[in-house]
Amino acid sequence: MLKSWEELPAFMRTDDVRPYWDILQKKKGQLVLKRAFDLTAALALTAMAAVPMAAIAVRIKQDSPGPVFYRQERITTYGKTFRIHKFRTMVTDADKIGTVVTVGNDARITRVGEKLRRFRLDELPQLFDVIHGDMSFVGTRPEVPKYVKQYRSEYNATLLLPAGITSEASIRFKNEAELLKDVEDVDETYMEIVLPQKMRWNLKSIERFSFSHELRTMIRTVLAVCGKTYE
Repeated sequence: MLKSWEELPAFMRTDDVRPYWDILQKKKGQLVLKRAFDLTAALALTAMAAVPMAAIAVRIKQDSPGPVFYRQERITTYGKTFRIHKFRTMVTDADKIGTVVTVGNDARITRVGEKLRRFRLDELPQLFDVIHGDMSFVGTRPEVPKYVKQYRSEYNATLLLPAGITSEASIRFKNEAELLKDVEDVDETYMEIVLPQKMRWNLKSIERFSFSHELRTMIRTVLAVCGKTYE
């Protein structure tokens, strides 16, 4: 749940973050509802998806050598580091032979991985992270530590809530890999151009935070994956 202002990490107790904390402070009941929904829905979906996830795991192992899951350090609430769960969609040690951000036509993506990414099935294991409390169904996508260290002060407001599987920014930038495929310096372009645009939507989502708004975001995500829109 939302910590008191005095309990926040020092790097978050700034004038840039305070307005967003004030907004959430007035919505504690909806934050409790958010967590209750996350836990209940994640447990139910994990049970229903157990067999499909097992089948995906088999296909990943058949397609390329390496582990089934991709575990990478990401940042969530209050700057906490956790290791995200994702189905592996790239060759083993892909982050050591290329950029952290994936670009369009990335040669590191496996055949099965390309299909999983297309329908976002690679993110199914993040249900485990939701159950654990490191993530939520809706929230700012968790970034790697090296990007979070470069956050502008206001961006730290997104760490008031758990990282999310989806968000308004995720919907609007669902083709992010394609946007970055032809740039010369992927990391610099991401930090200087793409991330600020995504953060504008992430911060706006905090300003508009409500449980009903998050439900709409989840519906829009499903429709976006299916190639449809919903306002």
